[in-house]
Order: sequence, then structure tokens, then C-alpha cells
Amino acid sequence: MASAPNTLYLDGETMTPEDLFALSKGNLKIDLTPEAWTNVGLSRDMIEEIAANEKPVYGINTGFGNFAHVSIPKKTLSDLQRNLIVSHAAGTGAPLTIERTRMLSALRINVLSKGFSGIKPSTLKTMISMFNNSTLSYVPIKGTVGASGDLAPLSHLALGMIGEGKVWNPKVGEYQDAKKVLAEFGIEPVVLGPKEGLALINGTQFITSLGSEAVVRGENACKAADIITALSLEVLKGTVKPMDERIHKARPHTGQIEVARRIRTIVGSDGGKSELSMSHHDCKKVQDSYTLRCTPQVHGICNDTVAFTKGILTTEINSATDNPMIFHTTKESISGGNFHGEYPAKALDYLAIGVHELSSISERRIERFVNPTLSGLPAFLVREGGLNSGFMIAHCTAASLVSENKVLCHPASVDSISTSAAQEDHVSMGGFSARKALEVVENVEKVLAIELLCACQALDLQRPLKTVSVLEKVHAYLRSPEGCNVAAWDHDRYMAPDIESAWDFIRSGKLVEMVEDVWK
Repeated sequence: MASAPNTLYLDGETMTPEDLFALSKGNLKIDLTPEAWTNVGLSRDMIEEIAANEKPVYGINTGFGNFAHVSIPKKTLSDLQRNLIVSHAAGTGAPLTIERTRMLSALRINVLSKGFSGIKPSTLKTMISMFNNSTLSYVPIKGTVGASGDLAPLSHLALGMIGEGKVWNPKVGEYQDAKKVLAEFGIEPVVLGPKEGLALINGTQFITSLGSEAVVRGENACKAADIITALSLEVLKGTVKPMDERIHKARPHTGQIEVARRIRTIVGSDGGKSELSMSHHDCKKVQDSYTLRCTPQVHGICNDTVAFTKGILTTEINSATDNPMIFHTTKESISGGNFHGEYPAKALDYLAIGVHELSSISERRIERFVNPTLSGLPAFLVREGGLNSGFMIAHCTAASLVSENKVLCHPASVDSISTSAAQEDHVSMGGFSARKALEVVENVEKVLAIELLCACQALDLQRPLKTVSVLEKVHAYLRSPEGCNVAAWDHDRYMAPDIESAWDFIRSGKLVEMVEDVWK
């Protein structure tokens, strides 16, 4: 994607999930490429031609859904589009965070930039201005069935553009009356022309924007899980032999081979001379438990699931999801079903199931840490047990999150409820697929954070022995005031802040950044 300093130029063809997630931070502006602006203008010219004659064309001079047979007089075409937005802004629940609303807005702009929607360039410029100023509409998280597009959330997103509802005021950090905020930032409310309301709300952008965050964070969680497993393998005095490349080439799944390489590379990064590893070099143990030995097989499919989902979402991010589609090169308006959310819905249900397994196996490694019969370490990783409870309830927290994930992994997209008087008689339920996938990923990150705390505590309990230098670097960052500032657990204290600090270490990507050079 072409870019200038602090600006991403959208073209509807080259956006990635990483681009979209980066736009959530509010540090980048957006605009369209010149080619995209040309396509938008040509598409709009065709809409104006259609609106100028009497031939009925769905969504331009007819009603919507089950009202598609109703012709609308020219003098009320603007009212038709405004009515569409306000009536469809029927969502409920808490609002999206401003970061996630940025992603939703940026993605809708990217789709509109393809030139299949028929929106006025001036309307799109207003939408871009609202994104660049972070003056974004209040968008409730519930209410979409994922076909005919994410109608409710996208209608809420469009509501502020026409000066209705509430809009975020970044100067005060709260939602205020839309007209007031737009006036404060010199933005004129949009008066919608023919087809524009429909152009703003047909599509899968709610599903896909949340899904993009889930897939980016899921990819980071996969790498973090491998790093944390390498540390756990070291401090639980396991063997790296099951990571032998020959084993995994004999069952050549891409993710399995890569996970084994990552762990093998980390543990062998000092030439296999870690003091911890050498301390049990001649032990008589034949095999490690599955949670250590089978990590490539379990983590591997998690990685492959993320890669599959990322491919689906990357295609969806750069797809036209309108109805009807405007083909200005052949002067045709064709009704279809690209708004249907089944692709991202199914992929995100799959993502949740795949990524969850990182937490499931991590919780079992946490059990090995806190159970002295399995670890050979003090019970619950604390001296003076009884007086101190150590990591007893941290393990319970991990278990509770894993249990929640088992329920959240039930696929939303297997359900369908007929809507719009049976005109829209099969829907994807993808909005819930996306919300669940994000919640699963967050739970996974937190379980991994608890395992990281346990592994670092186990390392402290085996001093003066050291592990490989890159894992010592991870341990030092967790402990240092300049890093996570999580002290060793010498006696019981308030546990929750430690988990939050470790979670931030993981989800920020800092943990992976510290180790990636070893993998190159």
C-alpha cells in the first residue's frame, strides 16, 4: 500500500490486517490513491444517470429488502437514504472502543474506494475527514446478523456523518451530539444522494475489522506461546530432542515444522550450553509429558489456523461487498450477495477454535509448574508454603479462562434466523463470530501471561543456574523496573497487577520482538 509520512493511501486492493490494526492506534491519517478517486467518481456518475430516469433499480429508486418492489419518487430519494440510515441504526450494547471504530471506518472507506458502490466523492471525503480527526460515531457492538451486511453497526457509523446521534469528541474524550462535534471540527453534515445510504451500510466490515484485530493478535500469541514454551521446557528440565527437524519433516505440516524450529532455535541459541539443560543432561527420564513433547503438533495447527484465517480476511478486506454492484465500465447495476458474511464468519469461528488450544495446553503446563510432584519445585512456586499461597489462584484463573473459551468456541456461524420477512432468509451471524474470536484471543494472551510468570518464577527458584541468554533477557525484562517491573515471588502480594503487566508484555508484541532475531 502506497504511503507518505503518517498517511496510508487506500486503493481497495492492497490493505492487510496489519495495516488495519495499525490504523486503530490513531497515529496515521488516510486518503485514497488518485486511481481510487477516479473510480469513485466514475461510479457516482453512473448513479446520477440511473437516478435521472424512471427505470427502477434496486436501492437507487426503490425500497429495500422486502420493499424492493416499491418505486420511490425522485423528490424523496434523499429522504429514502436518510430513512435507511436512521431506521437501521438499531444496535444495542456497549459501544466499540474508539480504536475499533477507527478500524471499522477505515475498512469501510477502503471498500468504498474500489468504485463499485456509487458514493459521492464529497461524501467519502467527509468520511475520511471524520476518520482523520477521530470524530467517529457511537457504534454499539450488538445487532448484526452478518447479512445483508453488518447493517446495524454500519448504520450507526454513518449516523454521525448526517449529523444525527453521537460522535466522539477527541478534545474532551467523550461522545457528544453529532452536529455539535462536526461543527467544532469544521465538518459539514452529509445530505445523502441516491444509493449513498445503501453504499455506506452494505458489507461485512464489522465482522472483518474485529476479525483482523483477532488474527493479528492471534498471530502474535502463537509466536509468544512458542517463546514461553521454550522457557517452560528449560525450567521444567525437559529435552529439546522432540524438536528434531527430522521428526517434523516426516509429518510435514507447515506450522508444526515452524514451531519446532522456533523452540529448537531458542533452546539451542547458545550452542545448547544452557546451565539448566546441562544440569540434567544424564538423567534417566525417557520422555516428557505431551504438553512439552507435543508442542509442535499442537501449536502447529494453531499457527496454520491463523494463516488460513488471515488469508480469508485479507481477501475480504479488499473486496467489494455492496448490493447492487455498480460496474461503471459497462454501465450496469447488478444485484448479488457479496454482503453475506459467511466467509469471515466461518473463518473466525475456526480461528477461535484453533487459537484456544494455545491456552488449553498452556494451562496444563501451568499445572506442572505449581504441582510439586510434577515439577520437583516448591508447591505453587513459593517458599514457606502454607503461610504463602503463591501461584495457587493464578492457576485457577488460567483454568477459568480456558473453561470460558470452551464455551466461546462454539461456532456462531452454524446458526441462521430468517429476517426481513424471509427476503433475507439465511444469515451468517458473523458479528458474534468476530466478537467471540477476539475474546478467545484475549483469554489466550492472559493464560500465556500466567505461564510466563510461572516459568520466570521457576527459573528464580533454580538459581544460580541460568538458561540461554535470550530467555535470560526475557526474564530480566519481566523483572526490571524499566520493563514489566514484576518482582520475584518471595512472599504473597497482590497478584492481579503482575498478570496485567505480563499480559501487556505479550499483547504489545514486545516479547516476540525480543526473540525474533534468534529465529532469523
